[in-house]
Amino acid sequence: MSRTDIEAVEEVNTAFYEAMERGDFDALSALWLEDEISCVHPGWPVLAGRGEVLRSYALIMSHTEYIQFFLTDTKVAVIADTAVVTCTENILSGGPAEDGGELGPLVGQLVVATNVFRRTSEGWRLWSHHGSPVLTDSDEDGDEDPS
Repeated sequence: MSRTDIEAVEEVNTAFYEAMERGDFDALSALWLEDEISCVHPGWPVLAGRGEVLRSYALIMSHTEYIQFFLTDTKVAVIADTAVVTCTENILSGGPAEDGGELGPLVGQLVVATNVFRRTSEGWRLWSHHGSPVLTDSDEDGDEDPS
């Protein structure tokens, strides 16, 4: 593992989120492997295969007027031709306005993600993305002391 591998994986990981922010389906598609990919969006079933995975991103992009990712807690591990990136996606998003007005209300969400990459002759490509929502403690009064 060299420092350049880690930097290259970080660049592709960043490019993945930037393509989502821009709604650039072609750029996002180019970052995925051609075969045997998988994806789990928060609250969705496992999606397998390039067609299913890319359709999900097209659907998300078509229903999301605005999305921005602030990545925190990012860690990269590279072993041979496989890389794993874990991070927290601090997401700010908004859907279309109700009556054709301006952007709908913005909503914040925390998702922890694992992105797995494989080295190819064209560089690092996304093999699997798994996002899970971070549950927040909204009812601290409900916690009871068992003693």
